[in-house]
Amino acid sequence: MVVLCQLLRTSDAIWLNLPASGTKCVSEEIQNNVVVLADYVVIADDHTQLIPAISVKVTSPYGNNLHHQENVTHGQFAFTTSEAGNYVACFWVAQGHGYTGGEISINLDWRIGVAAKDWDSVARKEKIEGVELELKKLEGAVEAIHENLLYLKSREADMRTVSEKTNSRVAWFSIMSLGICIGVSALQLWHLQTYFQKKKLI
Repeated sequence: MVVLCQLLRTSDAIWLNLPASGTKCVSEEIQNNVVVLADYVVIADDHTQLIPAISVKVTSPYGNNLHHQENVTHGQFAFTTSEAGNYVACFWVAQGHGYTGGEISINLDWRIGVAAKDWDSVARKEKIEGVELELKKLEGAVEAIHENLLYLKSREADMRTVSEKTNSRVAWFSIMSLGICIGVSALQLWHLQTYFQKKKLI
């Protein structure tokens, strides 16, 4: 299984070269309660042949299945995250379709947070346009950045707690190991003294 861990931008489309056999995956670390929207389509390199079908599976950090499609040439998935962590989308060529070619290309447009928001609907609903709409987008981007910073801060605090606990356990383990070594050394010394005293008596 071939895995590609790609740090995705919030709104950039990426190209995947999918081998005829094997799996290719992209992942993104996303915090809780964030909207995710993605479109994918198989691009035919050779227009004289039929477009090969692919299978797609998207899973959450805890392994929950969020999207699963078999034998498709294009599709879309959308969800709101309920867990913080790495979300993974895996693609592979569908079997049993007689495809014998080489690599195929997939265009994946993965958008999260502000980039996944339907700004046209927002503009129509709130009757805003032009500079005001751009300011609204910037406000959304600032809020997303602020939430991301808070998430990173909480992750740092968690990691610091784990590190302190690990250091404390290592220190206790070191003290215990040193105590055992001293005890074993003392026991060996006592045993040697007893042995040599018996030898003298003989």
